[in-house]
Amino acid sequence: MVDSDVPEEAKEHFDVDFDFIAHLNGECNDWAGMDGEALQGALQAQGSEWHALVKERCPHLFAAAPVYISELQLRQMRAVIAAVEEAVGAPEPHAALGVFYGYDFHLNEQGTHLIEVNTNAGGAFLLGVLDESQHDAGLYGSDPLHAETPHHLENSLLDMFRNEWRLVHGDVPLKTVAIVDEQPESQYLYPEFQLAQKLFERAGIAAHIADPSALQAREDGLYCGDQRIDLIYNRLTDFTLQRYPHIRSAWERQQVVVTPNPSHHQRYADKHKLALFSDAKMLRAAGVSQAGIDALTRGVPQTRMVRAEDAGQWWEERKQWFFKPASGYGSKGAYRGDKMTKRVFEEIMQSDYVAQRLALPGERKVCPAGLEPQSLKYDVRCYVYEGHIQFIAARLYQGQTTNFRTPGGGFALVRLVG
Repeated sequence: MVDSDVPEEAKEHFDVDFDFIAHLNGECNDWAGMDGEALQGALQAQGSEWHALVKERCPHLFAAAPVYISELQLRQMRAVIAAVEEAVGAPEPHAALGVFYGYDFHLNEQGTHLIEVNTNAGGAFLLGVLDESQHDAGLYGSDPLHAETPHHLENSLLDMFRNEWRLVHGDVPLKTVAIVDEQPESQYLYPEFQLAQKLFERAGIAAHIADPSALQAREDGLYCGDQRIDLIYNRLTDFTLQRYPHIRSAWERQQVVVTPNPSHHQRYADKHKLALFSDAKMLRAAGVSQAGIDALTRGVPQTRMVRAEDAGQWWEERKQWFFKPASGYGSKGAYRGDKMTKRVFEEIMQSDYVAQRLALPGERKVCPAGLEPQSLKYDVRCYVYEGHIQFIAARLYQGQTTNFRTPGGGFALVRLVG
């Protein structure tokens, strides 16, 4: 991209306001699109069978355009993440910290809004392929983390898993990893499991993709076939591991490192925590600094527990709220109040839910090849480890929640404009 292709406004602003960001995200321009050929080449380089699986199972995995954010929005997200780290408190000594914390934000004219924190956020390995494919594409804007090497994410992810092991077992080498989910080959993001497996194997670490039933408990730990498992990369959505007592027991006895594990979910991702993060009085009682309180109360939409005795008030105010199951994941069971039927509302009143003030997502216009231009919603996900952002991506979608079913939508790169 030559300098004359860049909008004049971008040359004149050091810190870009929301109006300009909305303008960039609201346009389809030749200089704003992805290099589709480079992406396809990167996908094919992972192997013909893998590429065919992605095309068949995940045809809308990667978005047709990047999402733009400003320096101010990035600073606001960093401040919220730092404040959450302060609010949850220090981790236990000699314990795994938890991989792939996903801080999901909605960005709009009112600011940046932390919608939730996830402890098994998917997509990072896939995003590594997307990111590397676009290094020579001349995309407008810059990497928000100012990465200098094309393999920075891959190296960062490998170091993260090794550190999880090191925190518990010191300098003993990490030899075997199991990537665990229920019926993994049937999972939508199974291709990502395969990328993770390849990453571990390139580093000399034996890696298995396994259903929990494939792990056998023995006196000294868990085995997959004849190999003892050192570390489980946990993709299960039973966050307490109650359905898998052999895994939970081995983890509690420190016979295997599980990451993320039940303690990580309880500290960060239980939706009840959103009520703490958005309540200045509770934060003050927990000893959070005033700077942290300010960042959280500005950056986390008000969240309240849902109780059946308040059903009348909730029904009257429902259009202002988004209702989420406290132990939910992947947007399952989550409802915008203005889209709810009376039947669904009554079910929610009898369940363990929280309600969060509605913070609308931003919009990104895309122009997929062969299709009409369309405006998609997006959220921005910060992948965080040890309180530091490793990678920032967006997800473009139609409908109420992210779904990876929208032509032109899917995982998108995030570009910083400043």
